Amino acid sequence: MRTHTIIFDIGNVLIGWNPRLLYNKVFPTPEEADWFVNNITHLDWNEEQDRGRPVAEATDLLVAEYPEWEREIRMYYDRWTEHFSGPIPGTVAILKSLHASGNYRLLALTNWSAELFPWARENFAFLQLFEDIMVSGEVKMKKPNPDIYLHLAKTYGLGDFSGCLFIDDSLRNVQAARELGLASIRFTGADALQQALRDEKIL
Repeated sequence: MRTHTIIFDIGNVLIGWNPRLLYNKVFPTPEEADWFVNNITHLDWNEEQDRGRPVAEATDLLVAEYPEWEREIRMYYDRWTEHFSGPIPGTVAILKSLHASGNYRLLALTNWSAELFPWARENFAFLQLFEDIMVSGEVKMKKPNPDIYLHLAKTYGLGDFSGCLFIDDSLRNVQAARELGLASIRFTGADALQQALRDEKIL
C-alpha cells in the first residue's frame, strides 16, 4: 500500500535534546555530567513526567531520595530549556518538503511533559505543519508502551497502520511500533532519513 501518513517523533528527530547540555555547564567535567544524568536524573525518572507526573512532584521525590544533590536536581526543570540545542535543520527541511507536497498526512507522536510542551509549540514554528501532535503527558501514556500507539491509531483513524510510516530515534520505540504493524524508520541523522524516504519513493 502507498504511504499516506507519516508520523514523526520530535525530540532528537526535529529538535535536539540532551540534559548534558545543561549539566556540562554545572559540573567541572563531562564525565561528572554524564554520571549525574545517567544515575540521578535518569531516563526512567524523566519518562514519568512524560507520562503525566507533575514536574514539581517529580523534583520533590528525587530531592527526597538524593538530598545531597538538591541544587543540581532542581536545576533540571528550573533551567530545562537549556537541554535543547534547537531545530535539527535537515529534518525540518524534510518535514517542510513533505508538507509542501500535499501528499501525506503529517502527525507527530512525542514523549514530552504536558506542562512543558507549550514552550515547544511557541518556539518552533515548524510544529504547526503537523495536522496534530499527540503528546504523551497529555494522554497519560508513553512510548514504547503499546497503548499509546493504539490510541494514536484510534484517534486519527489509522486502522491497522497500513500505509503509515513512523520515524523515531529510539530503537525500543521503533521496535514497539513494528510489533504493532507500524512500518518504522529509526532516525540516525537527516541525510540517512532522506535516503530512506527516497528508497521508499516518498521524497
